[in-house]
Amino acid sequence: MYVLIVGAGQVGKMIASNLQDSHDVAVVERDSEIAEEINYSYDVLSVQGDGTELETLREAGLERADLIVACTDSDETNIVVCGTAKSVSETFTIARVRRRTLLNTWEGSAGAFGVDFMVCTDLLVAQTIFRISGFPQAQDVEMFAGGLVRMAEFDIGADSPLVGQRVEEADQYDSMTFAGVFRDDEMIVARGETVFRADDRIVVIGSPSSVKEFAMATVTDTTSSTDDVVIVGGSEIGFQTAREFEAHGFEPRLVERDHERAREIAEALPKTFVMESDATDTEFLAREHIDEADIVIAALDSDEKNLLVSLLARRVGVDRTVAIIENTEYGDLFETVGIDVAINPREETAEEIVRFTRTDQTEKIAMLEHDRAEVIEVELGPESALIGRQIADSMADLPECVVIGAISRGGELITPRGTTVPEAGDHVVLFVDATVLDEVSSVL
Repeated sequence: MYVLIVGAGQVGKMIASNLQDSHDVAVVERDSEIAEEINYSYDVLSVQGDGTELETLREAGLERADLIVACTDSDETNIVVCGTAKSVSETFTIARVRRRTLLNTWEGSAGAFGVDFMVCTDLLVAQTIFRISGFPQAQDVEMFAGGLVRMAEFDIGADSPLVGQRVEEADQYDSMTFAGVFRDDEMIVARGETVFRADDRIVVIGSPSSVKEFAMATVTDTTSSTDDVVIVGGSEIGFQTAREFEAHGFEPRLVERDHERAREIAEALPKTFVMESDATDTEFLAREHIDEADIVIAALDSDEKNLLVSLLARRVGVDRTVAIIENTEYGDLFETVGIDVAINPREETAEEIVRFTRTDQTEKIAMLEHDRAEVIEVELGPESALIGRQIADSMADLPECVVIGAISRGGELITPRGTTVPEAGDHVVLFVDATVLDEVSSVL
């Protein structure tokens, strides 16, 4: 596949990095210094120019492009890029936008703007926050097989009963599979003899009930809940997050300093209790009992403010904090100082876009730990090497860095075991080391 990316910001670079080994990639960037950096840092064609100009797109290979991704930091520019490409070609176009109003317009008018698929960053982040909030101490949560399967990533504290246990000892859940372990800079595929250590980050795949039962029993105390939600910041992400919680029956609290913005949100979200105040005011935090919140989500307009608010929330006794970060380099720092989850909107966007470059049978992907590993959902075709053989036998045809985590067959969940025999049409959810993804795809 020939992929043309317009915009070499963080999203564009992430997509280029992910695709350079498996696809032909061209990147268009207006800034000459960044375009030169792309040329030397990635195995892609770098073109310096304006992606809204047809001549520039043609120079980058528009005529032979299978996919064009417009992912600059300007919603309008991205839409114009797609419209320009569609005016002279049938290339599949993807536009990244931040404003949900544009997404609503596009969804309500087939083919609007010349965009085949639109990714709304702020909505993606809001949905991610909501998914994570439902699982105690989860760092990442994704749904597969139409919601039948959950993938969750957890940090294991020193007081967890998992510490010192082997996987075969901890494997007490009928519909859940231990998939992988991230330990410092190492990625370990979970095997029966793998021993859990404190500060490991583990990945499990299974039914929602089993994953939640596992989390409550081994990761955190059984009193954890997510009833009292506090969102700090009336940014578009903060607004969309409150709206997402409202849509699922919650009545979140939202703190916004600006009077006009606070009033606007209060009028738009009737089930959200909007408080007009500065969230760094400790007297306000005490007066409004913020310490009683189950989760505080920092969605202000800067990484530094989100870090400060999250630390203050931890200081007053909040159990769980989630912070939005724009700078990917801050992720590890935030979690090192005690922030439970740091979410980067650009990473969420890149992951959603990369899904479109996968082979036809791939239904969904989730990238873990900056794409060191992936969880993918694949529909097995009649030619798959897994069909008609026990998993214990067919695994010999797959690289060692693969775990089959779950199987969906006709709307029913099957927990894979060595004697399980996959069938054509099954949806299989796998944990895969990113370095062998292409090899695995060719077998499946």
